Amino acid sequence: MLSPMLANEVERAVSRYLAVADRLLPGRISGFYVVGSVALGAWRAGRSDIDFVATVAGDLGERDLRRLALLHKAGNAPAAWRALARARPDVPGTLNGVFVAERDLGRPVTSLRPLASHSGPSFKRGRGFEANPVVWKVLLEKGVAVRGPAPGELGLDPEPGRLREWNLGQLHGHFATWAGRALSARPPRKPLQPAHQVALATVLSPPRLHHTIATGEVISKEAAAEYALDTFGPRWHPLLRLALARRLGLPAPAPGDARRVPRLVGEFVLEVIASADEK
Repeated sequence: MLSPMLANEVERAVSRYLAVADRLLPGRISGFYVVGSVALGAWRAGRSDIDFVATVAGDLGERDLRRLALLHKAGNAPAAWRALARARPDVPGTLNGVFVAERDLGRPVTSLRPLASHSGPSFKRGRGFEANPVVWKVLLEKGVAVRGPAPGELGLDPEPGRLREWNLGQLHGHFATWAGRALSARPPRKPLQPAHQVALATVLSPPRLHHTIATGEVISKEAAAEYALDTFGPRWHPLLRLALARRLGLPAPAPGDARRVPRLVGEFVLEVIASADEK
């Protein structure tokens, strides 16, 4: 048993992933910490991914990096097969994470250069979005140690003084750009997912960042829905309830004219950004 804090499905998935990691890179994964929805108490079987931060002992050569890329595929094969068998366009249960050098853990997180990361279908060398003040705060305060010392013993520096700035940067960067596309004639879409589904999957992220800017605390997307219902006007409540129901896998009414959903979500995101600027 890895940890009493992990659900059985998470424990099995992490065990399989680490077994593959230890075959491909024996003795190199010195620490493994579960963050994200698992750490925040909002993980849902069959709907959520499993986010992690892994530490690596020593340097990684070219051969090691190729094996790390193979780990991304082989370690997540069970989740991919389950999604394929159910004809799902997404792959819930995927392990997504960032790999950092053990020796760099004490550095301020925004100056830390990850060794690699993978998320969804993407594997990146020398980069990792997850090495940021939000994830490091969750890691320090709520991260689940599967392998290695407790997070409080790692000497982490999440740079709390940069938390607001970082979240505002995400809103004005990624989400403002997304909103602009949502308001255009060609809103964002993904393979096998129509634009309105992509838009609904985006609704809860901006209010989550808004909450962190306002309070300094990090919450799950589910909690962000309740926060947004309390914070933003009734115009947005049907949209928020629909996004929450879909997040939880609960029956939800059809969104009416699906073609209008991306524009509505784009307008909501812009309102969240304007409100965050005032916090």
